[in-house]
Amino acid sequence: MRAKRTIRDRGLTYEVPAGDELAARLPAVLSVVYLIFNEGYTAHTGDALVRDDLCAEAIRLGGMLAELMPGEPEVLGLLALMELQASRAAARADADGNLVLLADQDRARWDRARIARALSCLAAAGPIARAGPYQLQAALAACHARAAAWDATDWPRIVGLYATLAAVAPSPVVELNRAAAIGMAEGPAAGLAALDRIDAEALRAYHLLPSARADFLRRLGRRAEAAAEYRAALRLVDNTRERAFLARDWRSAKPPTEREDAPC
Repeated sequence: MRAKRTIRDRGLTYEVPAGDELAARLPAVLSVVYLIFNEGYTAHTGDALVRDDLCAEAIRLGGMLAELMPGEPEVLGLLALMELQASRAAARADADGNLVLLADQDRARWDRARIARALSCLAAAGPIARAGPYQLQAALAACHARAAAWDATDWPRIVGLYATLAAVAPSPVVELNRAAAIGMAEGPAAGLAALDRIDAEALRAYHLLPSARADFLRRLGRRAEAAAEYRAALRLVDNTRERAFLARDWRSAKPPTEREDAPC
């Protein structure tokens, strides 16, 4: 998250290294390209949910990498991942610019040309059994792209892919996403138990941990606890659109006796 803030605050530009330098620095290059994409896909601050310019630039850089290193599995995996995520851009916000969750998105608005390109890249990257972290994340995104509806999502496969990703590239954020998938595959109580096994201190500044806990608690009917977690998430989130979304959920979860004004 600090790296994303540095890129944004300093107005950094990025050029792809060439030749042997590129091969030696590939992991760092892929990381920076994906940081650029993520800052565009969910803007850290401000009123806009998505910055299309940053997403487009990251995908352009990914395409350059694929031309420079044809057949490199992780390059193809990253390009597939970015294309799959970008394919949902038009459905991620409503007419007023407010966040629309994946479960509620109109899949008819997803960019099928991007999805086709992404799936082709993912297939070219090779067997998932030997996949690196970007291939695995692309495979996860492909599960959503292939599902005709939210209810048709293959959640057990997603849980399995997250378990593999956690072994290949362990991180608290991966564990958070795996817990969320467990909650969808096995129910909110199982998801909440998985969240409780995460190192909360490592994610103390990450609003998606308390918001995930809030969602599971709300689904379990534990409204007062859910409202407390929504308040914690609201104290951490910076993006205006995400904040408005969390405030709406907080209002729906809070007990009737709690004050109406959203916490700062």
